[in-house]
Amino acid sequence: MSKIKPKECQNVEFKSSWNDKYLEWICGFANAQGAVMYFGVNDDHEVVGLKNTKKLLEDIPNKIVNYLGIVVDVNLCEQDGLEYIEVVIEPSNVPISYRGKYYYRSGSTMQELNGASLQQFVLKKMGRSWDDVTFDRAKLDDIDRDAIDYFLRKGINAQRIPEDQLNAPTVDVLTSLGLMDEDGGLKNAAILLFGKKPQRFFPSVIFKIGRFGRNDADLMFQDVIEGNIIQMADHVMDALQGKYLVSPIRFEGMNRIERLEIPKEALREVL
Repeated sequence: MSKIKPKECQNVEFKSSWNDKYLEWICGFANAQGAVMYFGVNDDHEVVGLKNTKKLLEDIPNKIVNYLGIVVDVNLCEQDGLEYIEVVIEPSNVPISYRGKYYYRSGSTMQELNGASLQQFVLKKMGRSWDDVTFDRAKLDDIDRDAIDYFLRKGINAQRIPEDQLNAPTVDVLTSLGLMDEDGGLKNAAILLFGKKPQRFFPSVIFKIGRFGRNDADLMFQDVIEGNIIQMADHVMDALQGKYLVSPIRFEGMNRIERLEIPKEALREVL
């Protein structure tokens, strides 16, 4: 049995026969990087042939248009007297659904998107990200000026912000960082970075720390740290140094040296 040489493509799939369930696959490929699918070809690239190819050449593109709303190239191919079908799927710049569900090809798996992953996917397809969306319920009073000052001092000390910006108005700082929309509304990122209580708007924005003993079930103690992202890193570092990590003592000559079991630089990089 002869084999075919597939077109060069990041994703190539081989199916021995056609089944309407493969509309989910086409949906997932269109939402991802596109693909080429061969029907009538097994996983070893061997042509096994299809029956009723004339009917399939009508049914496949019609079903794709009716159920997915996209147009793909459907080609009839022949090798050694056996006919097979090639379907070329281009990546879509808008979200594609099949029967109200959204599928996405990731690695070698076909995943159904829902919840937060679906929201993020739709926003990305529309050229936006979640943190760039305006949050109508948040007002300027929900921004912590202490967090703004903390950010400005850090930037000035790092020589990334001019010293004369230390007392810049909150609106000016947020606008220069792109954290407000054209109408003065706060974006999600503004609340996460500088909010007084970001968890009031986004309950899952917390940092959990735990120390385990002999195994994963042996949780010795834990903490939940809340607050804005700008200041959270310092709060987490304080908790780690004060409660969770040890500083073994060693001596070099007459000098006593205490260093964290994990270097501070590594911890900050992780955070």
